[in-house]
Amino acid sequence: MMQPWIHKAKSDSLFILLPPFLVLAVIVFFQKEILWAEQHYSFYTWLFLIVFIDVAHVYATLFKTYFVASEFQKRKKLLIGLPILCLIIGMILFSFGEAFFWSVLAYVAVFHFIRQQYGFMRLYSRNEAREKYSRYFDSLVIYTATGYPMLYWFLSPSRNFNWFMPREFLQFQNATLLEILQFGYVLVLVAYVVRTVYKAVKERYFNVPKNTVIVGTALSWYFGIVYFNNDLIFTALNVVSHGIPYMALVYLKEIESKNESSTGILQGLKNYKKIALYIGILLSIAFAEEYLWEVTVWQEHFSAVRFDLTTLHFLLVPLLVVPQFTHYILDGFIWKSK
Repeated sequence: MMQPWIHKAKSDSLFILLPPFLVLAVIVFFQKEILWAEQHYSFYTWLFLIVFIDVAHVYATLFKTYFVASEFQKRKKLLIGLPILCLIIGMILFSFGEAFFWSVLAYVAVFHFIRQQYGFMRLYSRNEAREKYSRYFDSLVIYTATGYPMLYWFLSPSRNFNWFMPREFLQFQNATLLEILQFGYVLVLVAYVVRTVYKAVKERYFNVPKNTVIVGTALSWYFGIVYFNNDLIFTALNVVSHGIPYMALVYLKEIESKNESSTGILQGLKNYKKIALYIGILLSIAFAEEYLWEVTVWQEHFSAVRFDLTTLHFLLVPLLVVPQFTHYILDGFIWKSK
């Protein structure tokens, strides 16, 4: 059986599978330098990780939906109605308070991040025999690899990082429950290793990309949340492992692999120009969005232009979060197998 690459072995390996391993290696070998950069260059780490990766990857969805005429026509009601619905839900949530709004959004974001790893695992296991037991076990492994670190976050003393805002998750310390969960976590991962080795020997086949996704997910979530207790390390592992593979997936599957480009803007261009324009569009939109956040809401990184619009936050915050909120929900529809 051939390896189930989404595009090609080289491109999948570099841009989808490698990121969590590469970031973790950098952290292990350059931890002191990273902590120094966090103290002295926080603006640039924020700009690169949050704006140019985390925010930018949200807009990659455009190249599979709104920028694709056939897709837009096929899902017209969903693509028009969902952002409006997200705005309305956001305003309702914000009416209960800003803390409540960001807390709900954080839980939705966590679910989205977990489901993306599940989705990659499913993409890379699409050619395997559809045995219910195997599918259930793979699901158990990926949900354990992501779920245990989050439960550790909820049940342990406060971490030195957050998803969006401080105290966004309900937390209570319970050492006994943590020990039980840790035992279950280790048990599932050991069972995964034993089963994977047994199947590889028996079937003489090892699914490289699927198992790389599982191992990369386990490493990035465990070290980013449980082992290290640092904001920049968490952000780097969380954001890079999530954002880079997603942007690569959209490009490789929706633009590079198709004869017709996703948009008229990219149609007919050579590959290197397509890549440059694709990245340029994502970074430009991401920077524009974050600049609006900065001058109207956060007012942390850009001090040249500021507006006191506190009284309008009930509308501005839900409105500015619409692309992100829509991305979280829309992803559950657009990547389903046909």
